[in-house]
Amino acid sequence: MIDYSGSRATPRLDLAAALMEFIDQAQDYIGTMIFPIFRAPLKKGTYSAITRETLTQIADTKRATRGNYNRGSVGAKDKSYACEENGFEMPLGDDERKLYSRDFDAEMVSVKAAMGIVMRNQESRIATLLLNTSVFTGSSLYTDVSGSNAWSDAAKDIILTVRNAKQKVRANCGLEPNAIVMSQTNIDRCKANGGIKDAIKYTARATDQELMNALADLFGVKHVLNGRSIKNSAKEGQSFSSSDLWSPTYVSLAVIAEDGQDLSLPTIGRTFLWTEDCPENALVEQYRDEAIRSDIFRTRQHTDEVLIDPYFGHLLKVV
Repeated sequence: MIDYSGSRATPRLDLAAALMEFIDQAQDYIGTMIFPIFRAPLKKGTYSAITRETLTQIADTKRATRGNYNRGSVGAKDKSYACEENGFEMPLGDDERKLYSRDFDAEMVSVKAAMGIVMRNQESRIATLLLNTSVFTGSSLYTDVSGSNAWSDAAKDIILTVRNAKQKVRANCGLEPNAIVMSQTNIDRCKANGGIKDAIKYTARATDQELMNALADLFGVKHVLNGRSIKNSAKEGQSFSSSDLWSPTYVSLAVIAEDGQDLSLPTIGRTFLWTEDCPENALVEQYRDEAIRSDIFRTRQHTDEVLIDPYFGHLLKVV
């Protein structure tokens, strides 16, 4: 436990569970699906990554009678992580609790606000890593179709663009990506695209979920991850200005691990969570600050979001 300003911070697992259930149902946050969580016992450390050179190597396997077999070695690169703490607090004054008691659950709203800020910041960190044009450079990692092939043009062949990008990932690492990541804006562009509409026009029941399943089938991926999160891009005190947290300018193809705890699974990135200090990705705590007659609700996490290897992905600039 942490002794904070003379009062002990008490984990509020009841609030955390309720809010995380809401987040999971809303599917607003996809960052830790792309960078799955690895529960690390140490705040920082190193791990070994098996190289793509080793996994795709061709060697002479012929052996002469009574001769020796040719030998090789497993190539591994040491990589590191260093978790940092992020958190946010929302005070709830005794007078505020009484004032709002008839209108809404002020305690839950306070925690929800703190949770949202922490989760959106983590989502933003992962999006920044995945959509980084300084890392994804060169034709094998980056394709610009923002000109005559822009996705905003409903006549363009989006399916071919995605399939070409998939082949570049396979050529780089030997695996086809199992996920495509895009904003809600680009999901809508896909649904409005002439070639895609023609391919799925006989879908029996064109619900949103069926359309998402159809997109996965057309693109040949298991996951179509919809970055629906929005952010207020205005400065504090200014009028609300909505924008996509996941930039509609880019779409990413990626190999992602189904099990974050299995380090042997190839994946474009991981989220290292230091469980000794923070057992959950977003931990909710409560303590009392008597000086301001308030209960303080805190959400925090101790993580490092790491891009493991850009060659397990491909970045498309689509507008």
